[in-house]
Amino acid sequence: MTKRITVAIDGPAGAGKSTLARRIASKLGYTYVDTGAMYRAVALWALRTKVAVSDMHRLEQLAKEARIEFKPGTNAVLLNGEDVSEAIRAPEIAGAASEISRIPAVRRELVHKQRVMGEQASVVMEGRDIGSVVFPNATVKIFLDAEPQERTERRAKEVSLPTNVVAEQIQERDRRDRTRNESPLVQAPDAVYVDTTGLSIDEVEAALLKLIRDRTSNGKERTN
Repeated sequence: MTKRITVAIDGPAGAGKSTLARRIASKLGYTYVDTGAMYRAVALWALRTKVAVSDMHRLEQLAKEARIEFKPGTNAVLLNGEDVSEAIRAPEIAGAASEISRIPAVRRELVHKQRVMGEQASVVMEGRDIGSVVFPNATVKIFLDAEPQERTERRAKEVSLPTNVVAEQIQERDRRDRTRNESPLVQAPDAVYVDTTGLSIDEVEAALLKLIRDRTSNGKERTN
C-alpha cells in the first residue's frame, strides 16, 4: 500500500496559505484541501435553509450531513454533489462562516471529515489548526506568516477593498483565531516557521517544495 503523505500548512489570514497549498498540491499530485472552504460550505447550506448562525444544534447536524469534496487537479469545491466554488466566496458567506467556525461541535464534525480525507489520499491541507489539531502527526508541518502590513496589502488586492478596512478585518480575524477556546491558531511545536514577508510566491513555493522533498520520498518531485 502506498504511504499517505499529509502536508499541513497553517498560518494567519493573508500569509499565502491558499495560493501556496494549491500550487504545491498540483506539483506533487496530491489533493488540495481548503478547510476554510468547508466552513463556508456549511455556512452556505445554513443560509440556504434559513438556519440561524446561533442555532448550534442544527448547525452541528448540517456539518455532519454535509458531503464536501475536493477534486484533485481542480479548484472545485462540491457540496452534496453541487459545485459551490463561487457561491461560497460571497461576502455574506464569509461572515457566516467566521461565526460558524467558532462552534465547537461544528469544528469537531469538520475535523473528522478532514481526517478521513487524509486517510483516503495524500493531501496538502491548509487552515489554522491542521498541524496542531487535525493532523498532529502530519508528515510535514509548515507555519506560514508575514508582517501584518504585507498580509493586509495582499488581502486588499484579492478582495478589492480599502487597505484600512482590510487591516481592521485581519486584526479582528487574528484576534478571534488566536483566542478562541476550540482549536486556536497556534504554531505546532514541530512545525517549520516560514516568514513570507518580501518573498515572491515562486520563492516561497521553491522553499516549501524543498522542505517537503527532504521529508518525503515523492518520486515525481524528490531530488537526490
